[in-house]
Amino acid sequence: MPIAQQLTEDMKTAMRAKDTVTLNVVRGLKSAIKYTAIEKFGADGELEDTDAITVVRKEIKKRQDSVASYETANRADLADVEKAEIAVLEKYLPAAMSNEDLVKLVESVIAELGATSKKEMGSVMKVLGERAEGRADNRALSTEVAKRLQ
Repeated sequence: MPIAQQLTEDMKTAMRAKDTVTLNVVRGLKSAIKYTAIEKFGADGELEDTDAITVVRKEIKKRQDSVASYETANRADLADVEKAEIAVLEKYLPAAMSNEDLVKLVESVIAELGATSKKEMGSVMKVLGERAEGRADNRALSTEVAKRLQ
């Protein structure tokens, strides 16, 4: 089921269950996806699931940054709210790639491109981003690439 359709179903379920956290997160995510679609394709455009996953990752990243800020400011109550929202958003991500698979993917792309220096990291990351298909965090990918390129 496409993410946009899943969001609509989850929004209905959250309304019936009176789950305000989930409802607010799903509404916000649906809005962010629609806004991105309008930016990219115009008023009638719709995002593919791969683009929608990118939006989900951005929303998660925003909340992770907020959690870090709240924890620095000793506001555990606000950090807990953000963590709950992250848990809701993570349901829309594909299954994460295992660490072994991530390492194999990084090594195969580096070998395929013949990359040997950090100057080529951008081209490696571009190919990795396409091949990971949203199943791996860019930070984890770049860390693995940096370990292998001097």
